[in-house]
Amino acid sequence: MEEYWLIIFRTVFLYIFLVIVFRLMGKREVGELSVIDLVVFVLMAEVAAFALDDEKNSLFKAILPILILLLIQIVSAYLSLKFKKVRDLVDGEPSLLVRDGVILEKEMRKQRYNLDDLCQQLRENGISSVTEIAYAYLEPSGNLSVYKKDEKSFVYPLIIDGDIQERHLRIVHKDVEWLQAELAKNHIDDSRTVFFCIWEDNRLHIQLKES
Repeated sequence: MEEYWLIIFRTVFLYIFLVIVFRLMGKREVGELSVIDLVVFVLMAEVAAFALDDEKNSLFKAILPILILLLIQIVSAYLSLKFKKVRDLVDGEPSLLVRDGVILEKEMRKQRYNLDDLCQQLRENGISSVTEIAYAYLEPSGNLSVYKKDEKSFVYPLIIDGDIQERHLRIVHKDVEWLQAELAKNHIDDSRTVFFCIWEDNRLHIQLKES
């Protein structure tokens, strides 16, 4: 009988412990989990399963790997928050799949994204024809963001957390020299002091970092 009570205790304890750990990791939808988040969650589930399967193993040895995984996740989240390049490496960047009604076949192959996937997500977005699309982006989460030709299109961020987005500059037919000149007009000498910047309505919209 004591053995059954031990199993019940370990199950309840691990359940509460994992709920607390997941709360500490922050709130993200399942479809928005990064690769690291997904790996951490799977490993935690495996560790918890082993802990429940072997009641002779000490509880501390069972929760220690979970605490280490929590630390890994917190450190990776902090680095992703502070450094854009780390965030791009972990989460990835959106990929442009359709521009002005034309499917970008090279990018489709690069993302291993086939036409059946594209057609399915267009139907889910209520799009009847690819010719209606101004831009369609495959997000890191796997969702497809679609902008119709008669809608206001996505405005590209030119600076994110002090990091100039040269890829976005090329898309809007601008360059770094032009951006730095525009920043100078707004009395900003260092782009690293900019938290967020977009080009809209023929002017820069700038938000500086908090001091």
